[in-house]
Amino acid sequence: MENKRVMTESRQQGLQISDLILVAVLLAAGAVLKMFVGSVINFFGMKPNFIIAMYCLAILLIRPRLIESVIIGFLAGLVCQFLPGTPYINIVSEVVGAFVMGLLINAPLQAGKTDLKPVVATWASTVVSGSTYTICLFVLMGADVSGLVAYVPIVFFTAIINAVIVQVLYIPMKAALKK
Repeated sequence: MENKRVMTESRQQGLQISDLILVAVLLAAGAVLKMFVGSVINFFGMKPNFIIAMYCLAILLIRPRLIESVIIGFLAGLVCQFLPGTPYINIVSEVVGAFVMGLLINAPLQAGKTDLKPVVATWASTVVSGSTYTICLFVLMGADVSGLVAYVPIVFFTAIINAVIVQVLYIPMKAALKK
């Protein structure tokens, strides 16, 4: 009981060094995977977005406060600036996606004894992040709505792939972190 109280008190003080290290390692892994594996794993234009998957996983594992989740999203957006893509849009989309993830980590998402939080929260965060990215991109390009609609299936299927990746990684990483 004493250990739970200490852990709760430390959570109220903010992220610990070990939490920051975990976030940094996962974001770095996400960047490397996105650069080298993302283009190999490509299902009809849909591929995992490892950056989103990794910040979702980090938020699930460390359970930060909402503002800390947003900061993790901001850091993920900054990491994206070093990867090919549209500059600065990722900062906005990853912050919004991490905000959604931060909201959902405390939601009771269960079916019986099965914890659906990794799947549902990651899927929702990816959809919101991908939709935000797509909308910002189309607004900047001045494109019409028909082009925007073409991206909807890509965002949804990417969200499914991310949800599966996070679910597969969540269980062993959660067990490893308990040790």
